[in-house]
Amino acid sequence: MESLELRSTVQPDGTLRLNLEPVELPEPGAGQVLVRVEAAPINPSDLGLMFGPADMTTLSRDGQALTARIPDAAMPAMRARIGQSLAPGNEGAGTVIAAGPDQQHLLGKRVAMLGGAMYARLRLIGAADCLVLPDGATPEDGAALFVNPLTALGFVETMRAEGHGAIVHAPAASNLGQMLLRICQADGIGLVNIVRSPEQVALLRGLGAEHVVDSSAASFRDDLTDAIAQTGATLSFDAIGGGETTSIILNAMEAATVREATGYNLYGSAVLKQGYIYGSLDTGPTVLRRGFGFRWSIGGWLLFQALQRLDPEVVGRMRQRVVDEMTTTFASHYTARITLDQILDPETIAAYVRKSTGAKYLLTP
Repeated sequence: MESLELRSTVQPDGTLRLNLEPVELPEPGAGQVLVRVEAAPINPSDLGLMFGPADMTTLSRDGQALTARIPDAAMPAMRARIGQSLAPGNEGAGTVIAAGPDQQHLLGKRVAMLGGAMYARLRLIGAADCLVLPDGATPEDGAALFVNPLTALGFVETMRAEGHGAIVHAPAASNLGQMLLRICQADGIGLVNIVRSPEQVALLRGLGAEHVVDSSAASFRDDLTDAIAQTGATLSFDAIGGGETTSIILNAMEAATVREATGYNLYGSAVLKQGYIYGSLDTGPTVLRRGFGFRWSIGGWLLFQALQRLDPEVVGRMRQRVVDEMTTTFASHYTARITLDQILDPETIAAYVRKSTGAKYLLTP
């Protein structure tokens, strides 16, 4: 059966090429289903595969495709991608239209999927990589049930596994941030939400957030320290990546801890302060201004690696919770819906690559 897929290719001359490509799919085998893709979100991680480090100011049409230049300095990191036609789209939802001999019970079922290549009309995928949606669930309900929901739950399970008691999250007004807020409210977990404007403060306050600090305010660092002192947060998750966000958080954690100290210690507090960077909204260098003693750690946090580290029983519980709460805790809200043809429209691209907080686009192939 023929499908149409979005493909991204880095060419040897440093050109990134994005095009729609016809693909012939075989009949599903054992353990497989063929799904008509009906909705797929455009996440920042998807944009990373679609456009890589390309200079978006050079985006131009080349027949039915789009091309952009990759800076020479970025090409060494692209060496493993050169010549490979890669299919973006981490997650999506749709209806099973064909199934392997052992998966016939899934015919006609609407499922959520995780596994790449979702920016397509059809997706051949393992049944194990699908979640069957409840009767009456729409494609939009199931489109984004993996990346953001499991990331938010993964933060909480990482907190528990590492012995922390509360979390600092930045930036917190995003779709993911709102999911994390609802989880922490339901589970009684302290959460410090860092946002970037008074409007975002009002948004999260309206959702019942107790600790919201505005990084654009003159009092930001003092406000952050106060919120960390009140929650006891010693763990942070930073999607910005570049700049000083993680550094500022660690320094605020140290300042909050020192408030309770009975004496001076040349090496800082003995409380471990852990910062995780899980995104690259700012692709510049991560800057550390080390005023947070010697008991600290910084690392990268990636959903798929985190799931591998967690107990399978815990992961199963996370997946079930996502399905049970898909229209409440884990509901996603979209700025706009676009078709597979529109995903290559330069004006539409300019909108969805902005990665604006709270803005989320849904592809409806």
